[in-house]
Amino acid sequence: MKSIGVYPGSFDPITKGHVDIIKRSAKLVDKLVIGVLNNANKKCWFTPEERKELIEKTIADVDNIEVKLFDGLLVDFMQQNNANLIIRGLRSVSDYEYELQLALGNKTLADFDLETIFIPASKDYLYLSSSIVREVASHGGCLEKFLNAEIIKDVEARAKDK
Repeated sequence: MKSIGVYPGSFDPITKGHVDIIKRSAKLVDKLVIGVLNNANKKCWFTPEERKELIEKTIADVDNIEVKLFDGLLVDFMQQNNANLIIRGLRSVSDYEYELQLALGNKTLADFDLETIFIPASKDYLYLSSSIVREVASHGGCLEKFLNAEIIKDVEARAKDK
């Protein structure tokens, strides 16, 4: 049986921290689906389609990954992709408390065997978030420590539009 994991998120934009979790997760499963959430409650810089393109640019060197858009319940997206493993990155204890609530809620909602695993952020990325990247970009700061080179110009261009 093929193991399929899902790494969901808004990825607005995808950071080096996300990429680190993706590459480490891809080693744990036969196929990793990156689920780009279209969350109407969040004010995103990039459309879901643009975020998908940024991710694909950034992780082009990883073979067993597919990037897909979704909205609605994560458990429904999991079922549509025959996946039973949710992968989440953790930076802090507060992340754990929030993610644990989501994991338990998803387990309750799922009518199939579903597990969530937490992967701690590498020490170099414990502080990193997409909101920090947007803040730095909006003030013209250097993005090389936060983003892969393939998407820096995209994020800088968007920052000028904001």
